Amino acid sequence: MIVHDFSNENSILNQFIMEMRNVSIQKDAMRFRKNIERIGEILSYEMSKTLHFKTEVVKTPLGKKEMKIPQNDVVVCSILRAAIPLHTGVINFFDKAENAYISAYRHHPDGGDDFEVIVNYLASPSIEGKTLLLTDPMLATGKTLENVLKAFKSHGTPKQIHILSIIGAKPGIEYIKDKFPENTHLWIAAVDEKLDSRGYILPGLGDAGDLAFGEKL
Repeated sequence: MIVHDFSNENSILNQFIMEMRNVSIQKDAMRFRKNIERIGEILSYEMSKTLHFKTEVVKTPLGKKEMKIPQNDVVVCSILRAAIPLHTGVINFFDKAENAYISAYRHHPDGGDDFEVIVNYLASPSIEGKTLLLTDPMLATGKTLENVLKAFKSHGTPKQIHILSIIGAKPGIEYIKDKFPENTHLWIAAVDEKLDSRGYILPGLGDAGDLAFGEKL
């Protein structure tokens, strides 16, 4: 896996991440969602540089101009529900992308720290030979992405996979390196050192889904 970690770069990403982490600012759900969307746009721009480009000729009012245009067939998949604003940020840039949605959640069988990730819904076009973009704002243990990849097996084999995430934990990043193809790219805005006993990112920012859309039962 090729990891593109923007943690140590000085850019406007730092401002958006800071606002998402801040316990006072993050109470504004609309602003929280907008920051997720804006980070999705920035990561999409950076990721787009690695795509396949083809020279095309465009006719202007005064002549013609050769330009290099991306040619990849892109499928964007968001992991419900926290990834919806991130998904929006991606398709703001990829106008012709197809869309997929998958539901994955943690199930604690005995109410303790141990959990399993359950995937019970997937709506997707064929991904055969296409470029699959997986959007997951919080890359914690990596088990969600592992199960999402398994769920996609019935939908074909993508030419390449890109994962776009906002905050990840080092243990989770290391975990998925062995689960995804070697040419998979991870585009991540911030990386934290560790997980707590329940598998949540420390210091992280809390539950991204709840902060974006309200607490669930």
